[in-house]
Amino acid sequence: MLPLPLIALAVLVSGFVKGTIGIGFPTLATPLLTLVIDVKTAVVLLIVPNIVMDGIQFARQGVPVTTMRRLAGLIAFGAVGTVLGTRLLVVLPAHIVLLALGGFLVMFAALEVARVSPRVAPAWEPWISPVVGLVAGVLGGVTNVPGTPLAVYFYALGMDKHEFIRAVAFTFIVYKLVQLGAVAYYGLLTWPLLLVSVGLTVVAVAGFAGGLRVQDRLEQRAFNRLILIFLAGLGLWLVLRATRW
Repeated sequence: MLPLPLIALAVLVSGFVKGTIGIGFPTLATPLLTLVIDVKTAVVLLIVPNIVMDGIQFARQGVPVTTMRRLAGLIAFGAVGTVLGTRLLVVLPAHIVLLALGGFLVMFAALEVARVSPRVAPAWEPWISPVVGLVAGVLGGVTNVPGTPLAVYFYALGMDKHEFIRAVAFTFIVYKLVQLGAVAYYGLLTWPLLLVSVGLTVVAVAGFAGGLRVQDRLEQRAFNRLILIFLAGLGLWLVLRATRW
């Protein structure tokens, strides 16, 4: 029996965070849900709400053809990584991946605080994007948090607020659609879980709508600061969860 009130509360809060900074829904909701249900069920329940919210974000912002072309390699390799990561989710524990990911985020935030900001030169982007996409896809399949390495990468590219949100929305829609097919193929998605996921989508969108109002009022500097704080806090949280798994 699923503890639906607790799950709905976690989804509502995570939807608000997603609306505010454009990322963070599966990253926050997945570990929260694993406090009361197993990780595989948590991953499955969060896919449909994520697709719907990113679809709304995509419709609000739109994605120019130039951005789609720019992200093509990232998305193609990310789709492959998502399938591979979902397979690993079926057979492997995720704590080692969470520990590595959390440690990376803490290091990245520390560099930013020290004013050593990693940046990706435009000439490197065509070569680095497929690697980042593959890594993000595998991590997303195993841990349900592809947005974390993507957020770090888009931040390092120096994207402004609107381009950052467009890029996240576009990549997430593709990744999550691939993930939905993968969890169905590997037998993790059942009709009862799908129905619960659809119900949670309504809750997530309610929180998301509130977050969008905050996002629209954020200046670029405040937006960047929130992204950095979120990534640093998340990194510490993932490290603690991985070491206490």
